[in-house]
Amino acid sequence: MQPDILFVHPNASEKIYQGLSSKNSAIEPPIWAAMLAKSVLSLGYRAELLDAEVEGLDYTETAKRIFSYKPRIVCFVVYGQQPSASSQNMEGATEVARLFKLFEPEGFVLFVGGHVSALPSETLQKHTFIDAVCQNEGVYTIHNLLKTNLSTDHLKDVDGLCYRLDNIILTNKPSSIVPKSDLETVLPGMAWELLPSLEKYRTAGWHSWSNNTEKQPFAALYTSLGCPYKCSFCMINIINRTKPGFNITSEDSNIFRWWSPEFIIKQFDYIAEQGVKNVKIADELFVLNPNHFMKICDLIIERGYDFNIWAYSRVDTCKPKYLEKLKQAGVNWLGLGIENPNNVLRKEIHKGGFKDVKVLDLINTIREAGINVGGNYIFGLPYDTHETMQDTLDFALDNPTEMANFYSAMAYPGSPLYKEAIKNKIALPETYSGYSQHSYETHNLANDHLKASEILEFRDYSWDTYHSHPGYLSLMRYKFGQKAVDELENTKKVKLKRKLLGD
Repeated sequence: MQPDILFVHPNASEKIYQGLSSKNSAIEPPIWAAMLAKSVLSLGYRAELLDAEVEGLDYTETAKRIFSYKPRIVCFVVYGQQPSASSQNMEGATEVARLFKLFEPEGFVLFVGGHVSALPSETLQKHTFIDAVCQNEGVYTIHNLLKTNLSTDHLKDVDGLCYRLDNIILTNKPSSIVPKSDLETVLPGMAWELLPSLEKYRTAGWHSWSNNTEKQPFAALYTSLGCPYKCSFCMINIINRTKPGFNITSEDSNIFRWWSPEFIIKQFDYIAEQGVKNVKIADELFVLNPNHFMKICDLIIERGYDFNIWAYSRVDTCKPKYLEKLKQAGVNWLGLGIENPNNVLRKEIHKGGFKDVKVLDLINTIREAGINVGGNYIFGLPYDTHETMQDTLDFALDNPTEMANFYSAMAYPGSPLYKEAIKNKIALPETYSGYSQHSYETHNLANDHLKASEILEFRDYSWDTYHSHPGYLSLMRYKFGQKAVDELENTKKVKLKRKLLGD
């Protein structure tokens, strides 16, 4: 039977991750696609979900599969589990949409996700094969679009839609987002039944080190949406926009919502039944509201589940009193947004919404609780010089964590940094894969002190230096054994090529 809507998670992993895509990068369940599908199914509509990444489909194969479904609406979901991934996911989505329109010129193509929320009209101007985009999270917009016959006469009444009429791009008023009070009825979980077996998904290599390097099966879910903070480099809340127009950024609508712990535990019940141990809590900040996350931990502990959980915290929201229960619930990894160990500089990028904290003391306290630390560092933020970047790297080398990510600052559409880059005419990526940290076309921000190429080169040097450092390798061998060290060595053999560096 013809579905009312087909949700598509595109596959551009090779373009985004280069050689890391074959074995090293994670293949994560498409949470937003599965949540939107569940929402639509709960209203009685027919929905399907095509995860092209996990099925390993190329662009042409994906377009043909979409055509075979003959859906009323093809919805490309370009959310990422981290908000920064939305722009890079446009890489595969736009190419597949273009090919699909060659097979079915009359097909209705809709895009939803962070990138198109930030740049709705620009997206339609650039890609004539896209019929409409959602300028916010898309839930109510999709619901109301399904009620129409997709004629232009009715599109004007769908809040949150940006669409094309002849050669004119029209922008309706934004739709409201789903309020916290309605999350459990309007976004009632994920349509797990529409996903392939969770055996096919795999977690990141480092996450598996606390599970005897076993990467599969793997599940990921949200327990909350959004973030109450306004970091300059982030665009997570752009989907909550409340007004149309240009120059809207995520800091204009920093909203944080969460499902009840009693609702969330049902999601954990399901993945436990599927034999899943590796779990990612994809919340931007899981360790934030203790009335929320501590209760979830209580419910996991009560059930006796043996999960290997990876979750995120800010360094100023993670309190020692939380750690024992987090560990008991299976939280073996906490990703910390260190960004820069200098509190003064860190406050600058967190818009003052950051409390002083002794980062090293916190790292040691987390480790003493038996939880591994994933340190996240950013190079090339507006204040950075060669000296401050080296200070950051030296801190990481002197105080190795079980895992460390090194990023070059990006101006993601919808972030305050993007707005500033446009204002100051700083060069931005020319392709969607340019927003990826690992692609050939990576194009990070320059700043007043450093060229983009200098920052990217230092980022790549830092990754190699850190993961070859005797102190870090000794820590790895002690915590995870030689098997994990060998796996890391294989990862290090994959050398990223960079257009910006003349490769």
